[in-house]
Amino acid sequence: MTASLYIHIPFCVSHCDYCDFYSEVVPSRGRGASDLIDRFTHLLCTELDIVLDRYALDMVPTLYIGGGTPSVLGRNGLAKVLDHLASGMNRWPDEVTVEANPESVDESLLMMFKDRGVHRLSLGIQSLQEAPRRAVNRSGTVVQCFAALELAERLFPEAFSVDLMAGLPFQTQAGLCKDIDHILAAGATHVSLYSLILEETTPLARNVRSGKIPLPPEEEAEEIWLAGRAALTMKGLFPYEVSNFAKPGYESRHNMRYWRMENWIGCGPGASSTIITETTGTGIRYTNRPNLEAYLSWSGDGFPPRDEEVLDRDTLLKESLMMGFRTIYGPDEQLFEGRFHQSIESLIPETLRIWEHQGFLQDRRLALNSEGLLLLNSFLVDCFQELESRGH
Repeated sequence: MTASLYIHIPFCVSHCDYCDFYSEVVPSRGRGASDLIDRFTHLLCTELDIVLDRYALDMVPTLYIGGGTPSVLGRNGLAKVLDHLASGMNRWPDEVTVEANPESVDESLLMMFKDRGVHRLSLGIQSLQEAPRRAVNRSGTVVQCFAALELAERLFPEAFSVDLMAGLPFQTQAGLCKDIDHILAAGATHVSLYSLILEETTPLARNVRSGKIPLPPEEEAEEIWLAGRAALTMKGLFPYEVSNFAKPGYESRHNMRYWRMENWIGCGPGASSTIITETTGTGIRYTNRPNLEAYLSWSGDGFPPRDEEVLDRDTLLKESLMMGFRTIYGPDEQLFEGRFHQSIESLIPETLRIWEHQGFLQDRRLALNSEGLLLLNSFLVDCFQELESRGH
């Protein structure tokens, strides 16, 4: 079986006020923190062994270690995970990416990454402006961000990505564009530019409701994101997905496998796996419970506590369209037809006709163009309404 591998490290030094991803705050020092990380790392390696064996993974094209903050494991913890994987795989993945936050990056960590076959570094910077960072309780400092960029430029030249956010408190178009100038000058070849989404259960949402923190109005936040998009494309990074920009040839292969709805296996608390049966166009999704205590209590026999969701044909078909049309390449038509025994054109002909007439489809590919990607949600609504009207 061929499947990509995702490893979720559920630790952070502190929680950002906007974040609703699952993670646990771990003290940066102390015996308790060290014992916790050692116990987690041991169980993670056990889960990796089970996954490689049970799914007979003879081919793992991409590996992504994310979180949380993977670098919280430290140099030794991450080295142990990477060494354990190397000993259990017949072939090292073609693309290995590790996320890191600037405040936990140093030269010894990045040198270890290079020695262990990590190809890409993903830096979670979000902003290089002090006021937006403080407003959302972002860990680390601007000085640490610039230091991390200098290390990445030196040790991962043309092989690192940066996460940025648009619509943060006190952020301006000029500020975001200045951030982009800095990270591209350092040699980043890939940028993920996300719009801030105000999740109702987060501290930021409470601070906004109480009037403690002001957010840019929705229209202004959109203009900030569009200014960032224009700055990135002007500098030679093209929008190959709704929120992702890359120089040609530097797209994230791992994320492309998600967007093509190809098999992936997730390990660690909160990680999900999607396994597809191509002959029937159906699949199964397993999600490890986002509960560190339950994971640490796992005996190491069988799989960790997880939930199962059956993806029937209609569900998987809609997900394949939804994910595929997120990218400038569109869904993989050959993969789609082999999986569902129908062409995309036969399923949504009216939607494609209308959107082509409006100038939002590409001429030589079944995909939205760069302007059409800005209207992705409306396009998908039309797709799903037509599918429902045709009985799919």
